[in-house]
Amino acid sequence: MDGELRGDEVHVGGDARQRFHDARGYGHPLDGNAVALSLVEAAHLLFRGDLDAVDGAGFREFLASREAGFTARFLVYADLRDRGFYLAPDRRPWWRDPGDGDFVVFPRGNDASDGVVEHRVRVVDERTTVDSDRVGDVVLAVVDEESELTYLDVEPFEPGGDTDFEAPGAVDAVVLDDRVLVWDPPAALHERGFYGQPLGGRAAEHDALQLSLVEAAYLAAAGVLDVGDAGVEAVVARGRAGEGDRFDRRLRVYRALRDRGTVPKTGFKFGADFRVYREVESVDDLGHSELLVRALPAGHEFAPRDLSLDVRLAHGVRKRMVFALDDPSADTIRWLSVSRLTP
Repeated sequence: MDGELRGDEVHVGGDARQRFHDARGYGHPLDGNAVALSLVEAAHLLFRGDLDAVDGAGFREFLASREAGFTARFLVYADLRDRGFYLAPDRRPWWRDPGDGDFVVFPRGNDASDGVVEHRVRVVDERTTVDSDRVGDVVLAVVDEESELTYLDVEPFEPGGDTDFEAPGAVDAVVLDDRVLVWDPPAALHERGFYGQPLGGRAAEHDALQLSLVEAAYLAAAGVLDVGDAGVEAVVARGRAGEGDRFDRRLRVYRALRDRGTVPKTGFKFGADFRVYREVESVDDLGHSELLVRALPAGHEFAPRDLSLDVRLAHGVRKRMVFALDDPSADTIRWLSVSRLTP
């Protein structure tokens, strides 16, 4: 059976509707028993030997004549078919509600007629970048240089926690280098709010609490810390001197996490901005942090290699990887969770 190239479709006559569309979910019906296949569907049928040729070209010639990026899409399409899924191009007329992906994947045993989508998949090469504004509720199928596939599930996420702590007010503090020191702090500030770290440990002669600049800026703005006449601006200026705009971004994300009832602490040892606890009742009975959060500017371009690294590390320490995309002009933060997926 042969196909005929028509623009970005391959038309196949004969009993193609029964053989390819009705029985196996390829293409969309034309008049009579003909079907129109997308180019990647046609390539897969050529690869399997179900089509002999398209305009005289076999699988090798057909694949070699396609545009850049086609081979990666073919590899993902073939892999998902081998896993037992029906899938279709994420565009009309193959799918009635197109989005911004390459394929819509239906639950095993279902096809497009059931109207249920299991995954919306976008194919990316490991050397390309991914615009954060164009991902959300999508599976990234990353094709690496050895043609191995990694599936990353990207979905909107709303962090939240149950930490209930009312901080005391007007605690004297002093800015020292790139941290803030509180002498004789209220015990609850660290023990229940999990702010800062004690200076020197239990055997120390002086009772003091050292705060990061992000913690101190948040507490000063809330009226909990008194850092002198310069106020919170002095803390923020010290943070900007070391980090520039990144400090403001981290502070906005920190504030959003605290305001949502979670407790963010530094995520430096995990290569992230924050590790996040959903609930803190006592530092002496501290549970496991659930999230790793990286604060990024809105419109950030993800490198698939970096995404894979972040997700692998988070999974290895039993945490969820979350990206906070900060847009100060709109005063919004968009939260994305990314995890490994085995279809």
